[in-house]
Amino acid sequence: MQTQTQIEQESFISSFFKLESAGGIILMLAAVLALVFANTGLKPIYDLILDTPVEVRVGPLEVAKPLLLWINDGLMAVFFFLVGLELKRELVEGELADKRNIILPGVGAIGGMLVPALVYVYFNYDNPDAINGWAIPAATDIAFALGVLTLLGSRVPTSLKIFLTSLAIFDDIGAILIIAAFYTAEISTVGLFVVAACVPILFLMNKYNVEARSMYMLVGMIMWTAMLKSGVHATLSGVLVALFIPLKSVVKPGYSPLKSLEHDLHSVVAFFVLPVFAFANAGISFVGIGIEEVLHPVPIGIAMGLLIGKQIGVFGFCWLAIKLKYTELPKGMNFKILYGVAALCGIGFTMSLFIGSLTFEASSVNKIFDERLGIIVGSLLSGIIGYLVLNMYLPKKQAADKQDVEVAKS
Repeated sequence: MQTQTQIEQESFISSFFKLESAGGIILMLAAVLALVFANTGLKPIYDLILDTPVEVRVGPLEVAKPLLLWINDGLMAVFFFLVGLELKRELVEGELADKRNIILPGVGAIGGMLVPALVYVYFNYDNPDAINGWAIPAATDIAFALGVLTLLGSRVPTSLKIFLTSLAIFDDIGAILIIAAFYTAEISTVGLFVVAACVPILFLMNKYNVEARSMYMLVGMIMWTAMLKSGVHATLSGVLVALFIPLKSVVKPGYSPLKSLEHDLHSVVAFFVLPVFAFANAGISFVGIGIEEVLHPVPIGIAMGLLIGKQIGVFGFCWLAIKLKYTELPKGMNFKILYGVAALCGIGFTMSLFIGSLTFEASSVNKIFDERLGIIVGSLLSGIIGYLVLNMYLPKKQAADKQDVEVAKS
């Protein structure tokens, strides 16, 4: 018989996945809308919106960017803040708190980042400008992937969802490290000094159980501005602030400031931040585009990295780890289902677009069309293959329901 705590945990997990899945559908619609704007008479309006200058000035301190970069640098900081909250919760008391649950998704994430990058390099090693896009196919979009899983309904075991989510979290950690290490502009020591000064303040706030959201947001805004000026990508400030949000309250027993904030932000990120980002970054104009542009090594490298590299990397590394007896498959999964999940990991939409914007939009190299085309094609094909494989090998509804009952009893 299930305890009240187990029921609450299952309710939380259920609502979480439903929300992410719905967000994936909205994300898809936003991307389609961007393509419509970019390829019809609405394109001048689309360009005007994204190029609109937005400026904030306080004395000599000025942040002036077109709206597109405010979305990529500002709104995406909120997304990374949520990623940081989820990461801390999972590592402290979630599925990743048990080391046995870390090995398989961790190994899969490593393979899922390494092999796609190598596939991209294979197609672009002789181009010194294009080679910088090696990290674009290394990301997985959890919202889109869970959106595809939703189409399979109750046939999807919870263990599969948890595995995919855990792998995506590790994938996000890898993306964060890659952005910090390889996608920074010229470094400003003054900006970094301010960022460094914010860290001990956050530490003391956490140590002395400061729970007021406004205090963390204030320090976070200062850190975001300083990081933006430092040359390190400003979105990383969101992760840093999230790691210091208290998990448990000392004032209200049973209350979690972190979980409360995470719950509140899920709707904002799923239904506003990510769709706005998708709309701003997915608009590809096909006017005047020929076969030469379509078959350019950049889109081919990205598409093949997501489609082939992810499958080989995630499935191959997981298979090897299991055969070497370092870990084992989660309950309710077999190697055929694992392969379907590996294919879904090739949906790299949001993070791939984000890394692509850092790679090419911030440089003088005009590969924006190439990287967007490769991301959309690779992600679309990966989603279709993943769905077909899982639809073929997941147990039918009656068997899935019986399996869930047996897991609940155990």
